[in-house]
Amino acid sequence: MEYKKRIIITGGAGFIGSHVVRRFVNNYPMYHIINLDKLTYAGNLANLKDIEDKPNYTFVKADICDFPKIMELMKTYQVDGIIHLAAESHVDRSIKDPFTFAQTNVLGTLSLLQAAKNYWESLSERYEGKRFYHISTDEVYGALDFDDTLFTESTKYDPHSPYSASKASSDHFVRAFHDTYGMPTIVTNCSNNYGPYQFPEKLIPLFINNIRHRKPLPVYGKGENVRDWLFVEDHARAIDTIFHHGKVAETYNIGGFNEWKNIDIIKVLIKTTDRLLGRPEGADDDLITFVTDRKGHDLRYAIDSTKLKKELGWEPSLQFEEGIEKTVQWYLDNQEWMDNVTSGDYQKYYEEMYQNR
Repeated sequence: MEYKKRIIITGGAGFIGSHVVRRFVNNYPMYHIINLDKLTYAGNLANLKDIEDKPNYTFVKADICDFPKIMELMKTYQVDGIIHLAAESHVDRSIKDPFTFAQTNVLGTLSLLQAAKNYWESLSERYEGKRFYHISTDEVYGALDFDDTLFTESTKYDPHSPYSASKASSDHFVRAFHDTYGMPTIVTNCSNNYGPYQFPEKLIPLFINNIRHRKPLPVYGKGENVRDWLFVEDHARAIDTIFHHGKVAETYNIGGFNEWKNIDIIKVLIKTTDRLLGRPEGADDDLITFVTDRKGHDLRYAIDSTKLKKELGWEPSLQFEEGIEKTVQWYLDNQEWMDNVTSGDYQKYYEEMYQNR
């Protein structure tokens, strides 16, 4: 079949990536979607069981840092676009192992940029109809005080953790490839995502699972840190919109206009999970356990998505309570998925599968 576009989505077996892959595969049958994922602990092909046999979907197990392999894929699939989500993303892990974050987030992004540049510049049309879309985080902006200020696209970068520093560096490389070589790039910075298929080291799925099994809920400090929360399917819809209609060399912030203190989110999670499990209200309030605060823990993040709304018409579709209800119900309905992830069985399955190929 002659496809209209051929798009590599990196990190497509991860949390956000799997939602983006699913959306593009289902909504654009005239596109060939190549899901490129290394299948680290955060990558799980079970997230995409419902689309794995679609004719316009291909999975490739590869490391974005493997430049020769990326060059090979660009040529083999005649790639027109890259949507780059692959990244190490857990702050606690970055504090313990910053080298891995620099390797994947910075050098991996550079590998993709250089491969795209080399391949696209070898074509007669060069960059015409091409696009390199880099997904980043609001954490590159640093932290906000408890006031009315929000992160905008012009907010000065001020990363405070090895994770956010690595993402800030990768953002700069993407913009530099536009300014230096004319590559058609776009960068977006998003707020905290939540929803189905999120790896359970993250707050919301971890706490839903802990509540279900009546395990402690460890809260950093006093739980007063504030985050802006975005339902993952709304983020995938924003990525779709920006990939197709965003302006080259622009930055767009993607947020939920939905700020919550960590302690208040945890109380909502307890109340919602207990209700859906048929437990009396307040039954698991005593699971909250305050622990020593994380090093370099930013006080508040909040994204201003006004530019995205005004220019491209995107805004969140779900109120937080509705999104949390859907999210909690999904994790309760998919305990087998959760058990496979928390036990590590999903990794063993795919390791054996690829060893036998």
